[in-house]
Amino acid sequence: MQPRVKLSDKVIASIREDIASGKLKKGEKIPAEPELMELYGVGRSTIREAIKTLAIAGTLKVQQGSGTFVTSLPRNETLSQRLRRAEFQEINSVRLMLEKEITRLACQNHTQADLEQIRLHLQERDLAIRNQQQQKCADADIAFHICIAKASGNKVLTDLYQSFTLVIRDFFSKRKEENMKHFEKSHPMHQKLAAAIAARDQKLAEEVTQYILENNY
Repeated sequence: MQPRVKLSDKVIASIREDIASGKLKKGEKIPAEPELMELYGVGRSTIREAIKTLAIAGTLKVQQGSGTFVTSLPRNETLSQRLRRAEFQEINSVRLMLEKEITRLACQNHTQADLEQIRLHLQERDLAIRNQQQQKCADADIAFHICIAKASGNKVLTDLYQSFTLVIRDFFSKRKEENMKHFEKSHPMHQKLAAAIAARDQKLAEEVTQYILENNY
């Protein structure tokens, strides 16, 4: 299952592209809500959410009674903003490369304290599956992978992975009806991953990581 990008994010991207291409110029008034609704095929609330986001970013300015105007060229997006509107397959591909390196380093650099934390969150994940507690399971799953990232000993990789957790949570929320089935099915592989890291078996840890990510939707 591939989660959908929010409609407002698509509208934001389209408006940004129109500004960047010169179709909408600085100081120019953008079309009124009804025209934007027809142009993008979305409802009024979606248009308002997109305009509000761009206004907060300083790209647009809403003048009551006059309309909405372009105030500046689009600012560079943060990594988390870019990730939120990326296609899931793109995210998963980058996440796979990132996690394989993380698990490789975790095999080399983990401490006993790291292993204890990894096992703790693995137990929490198992308990949440048994009790059909979806949110607790998602939290435990993310905490488990973050602990592996920390065990890598590379703070930059850890920070990058934590940026990905925003997208992972968003994916879990869109896959809500099927989450427990996926969590339960993948649990033995998560146990196998923890064991491979503890045994410092880099090859197996990378293979298990690849299997998990290639079968998570």
